[in-house]
Amino acid sequence: MSVYKVAFASVIVLMSVLASPVRGKQMKQKNGKFELTSSAFINSQSIPALYTCDGRDVSPELSWKGVPPNTKSFVLICDDPDAPAGTWVHWILFNIPVTVMHIAQGARVADIGALSGTNSWKKKEWGGPCPPAGTHHYYFTLYAIDTTLTLKESATKNDIMAAIQNHTIATAQLMGTYKRKKI
Repeated sequence: MSVYKVAFASVIVLMSVLASPVRGKQMKQKNGKFELTSSAFINSQSIPALYTCDGRDVSPELSWKGVPPNTKSFVLICDDPDAPAGTWVHWILFNIPVTVMHIAQGARVADIGALSGTNSWKKKEWGGPCPPAGTHHYYFTLYAIDTTLTLKESATKNDIMAAIQNHTIATAQLMGTYKRKKI
């Protein structure tokens, strides 16, 4: 491989790191890896119908551990990049207190002590998987940030991502899939 190709590849890798909301600030935790899990489904496995438009459409239980030092609050975003119209946002929670490490199944935002952003249905609540066709992937991304956001409760994913761009300490992600049984 030529020196120019190696240099070009290095520039591409550096640009992708700089474009990340974490901006190289993600660090290894002394007390373990920052990790997001659910008792409702296993990472990369199917999300049960209970949590979808084919069931009760309640939010799944989520838990996390390995919180980085200097975390002041959390942001949680669940979205589906497989949606025909582009990434579909199912859930936004922000200003989750640093003392919260668990969200119960079907929890109300007030019980969590957080604020709810506006999802792609223009609602401030959980909207479960409801793919029009095929298997879709649902990414639950938890951001540990070094601040509390001053956004209004109606904030969108774009608003949140802009606000946390230079405040993200670490991210944890959980992915589940869903394919409707009956359409």
